[in-house]
Amino acid sequence: MTNNFQREGSVSNAQVGRAFEDAAMDVLAERGLKVRQKYFVEVGVSNFKKHHEFDLGADHPPTIVECKSHRWTKGGNVPSAKLTIWNEAMYYFACSPPKFRKIFFVLKDVQDKTGETLSEYYIKRYCHLIPIGVEIWEFDEQKNEAEIVYKASLSLQ
Repeated sequence: MTNNFQREGSVSNAQVGRAFEDAAMDVLAERGLKVRQKYFVEVGVSNFKKHHEFDLGADHPPTIVECKSHRWTKGGNVPSAKLTIWNEAMYYFACSPPKFRKIFFVLKDVQDKTGETLSEYYIKRYCHLIPIGVEIWEFDEQKNEAEIVYKASLSLQ
């Protein structure tokens, strides 16, 4: 089944990204979170701040969202370069004001050999880089719904 989130044929990465953001907006709206695209927030680790564009966001309630529709490689290997982008997203969440609800909205992609999703792999390997309060939502494109699979907290998990 071909869908908006497969990177095959003439569909560009930008088109895939926009379609995934649209899906995220719909799911969040169903849960009472009305967000808009291209949401700017001042971020920084010191007194110096710069505007950073998050994929989605809202003023009320203060919410920022990063969306990633990455998949395992065709051979079932870890997409290491793409997970570096996930780490970068975590850094921007860490540098953003604490008043924001922080949602990392990712595509549910299951590795055939292990049955592990890409987000499960990421959480297992990189939980030390996920800032407190960040929620990881996994979007099941077959069911057109999402669930919160992780929320970083102070307790040991």
